Amino acid sequence: MIHVFVGPTLSRSEPLLSGPGLRVRPPAGHGDLFDPEIGEGDTVVLIDGVFHQAPALRHKEILAALDRGAAVIGAASIGALRAAELDMLGMLGVGAIYTAYVHGVIEGDDEVAVGQAPDGGWEALTWPLVNCRHVLVLAQQAGILDGARTAGLLEALRAVYYPHRTWAAVRAVCERSGEKAFATWLTEQRTADQHFGDLKRLDALAAVQIALDGVPAPVPAEVRQETVYFRRWSNAAVRDQVDGMDLAAEDRLLYQQVFDPLFHERWQAFLEHLSRHPSDGGPGMGLAERVTRAGGGRLPGDQLFHPVIDLRERHTRALLLAAESAADRRAVARYAAALARFGAPASAVGEDVTRRVLLQVWRCPETELDAEASARGLVNGAGAVHAAKRLIPGYLHEARNQTRQGTVAR
Repeated sequence: MIHVFVGPTLSRSEPLLSGPGLRVRPPAGHGDLFDPEIGEGDTVVLIDGVFHQAPALRHKEILAALDRGAAVIGAASIGALRAAELDMLGMLGVGAIYTAYVHGVIEGDDEVAVGQAPDGGWEALTWPLVNCRHVLVLAQQAGILDGARTAGLLEALRAVYYPHRTWAAVRAVCERSGEKAFATWLTEQRTADQHFGDLKRLDALAAVQIALDGVPAPVPAEVRQETVYFRRWSNAAVRDQVDGMDLAAEDRLLYQQVFDPLFHERWQAFLEHLSRHPSDGGPGMGLAERVTRAGGGRLPGDQLFHPVIDLRERHTRALLLAAESAADRRAVARYAAALARFGAPASAVGEDVTRRVLLQVWRCPETELDAEASARGLVNGAGAVHAAKRLIPGYLHEARNQTRQGTVAR
């Protein structure tokens, strides 16, 4: 399968995008390459990506896709920029824009940035600087401009903020710079060919064609260390199809950490498993022995060790979700829906109300909040409050709707 992340460099009607085995996706953003549909033997063609209004695709997400055995091609836009940064680690760069980044002819991401409609449409509303560069070179080759005038016009166009660099703005800059003949020539060329000077489109088409022709499997690189941040990003992408519902594994685990009165036991069993089977290849030993070696036995294991969970591992999910019921999973779905209706990020939920809910659910005094949170794998009270905010809209909604005799639905 070929997964093409594109828009607006290529339009939806581009014939090449209807090629066999192509899965066309919107511009790539943070987390998109964790898609379980992208597997070994697949090819990712990274062309466009979000970066201004949403978190951009991280480098380690591309490296993780390569490690899973997928080939990753980059071209034209953010794909060209990422390929220039990662080609020595297995990513394949294609096209003139990628080459320009590699050789330092261009450097910034502003070279390929464009403005587009907020409704998610694929049409670019502005001209990227790389296309301006390209048409200036074509004009110089055609004898319309000389070297000095080309350089001056490029700087004038660069000075226009990328979301404002519309075709009308390009014409205005040219005429204001005394280059009306160039503006007329460019208008004529674009009238004859709507794609004239669109270097990003040419590179994107070349990348898709290379993917359709088949690319060699990536050569596995040396083992790459995962950071804590990468682990958290990958956890956020893990979802399970269970009981006819699509549930985030993080939400399922958090629900158990907060509402399962016996989760202390599950967390202790998980720490015991990690101690006996360390992921770094070190010697395994019982948790009690490791606690004694690390802290003299003065603190419990959950306060000494705070591993970052890897929810991609089925065995880990099985251990930590062993007590989860069908009713719990239905509640997770309801709470996720309530958070979506909340209309703001979970971080907007008040810390005071979250803390009060945790103290009520856990039936512990404020002085014991840190210890209770640690025993549930939430590190400390502040960590528990930060994590549990995403549950509060659902909890409060169900608390308001509880019957006079009942308790908060779980």
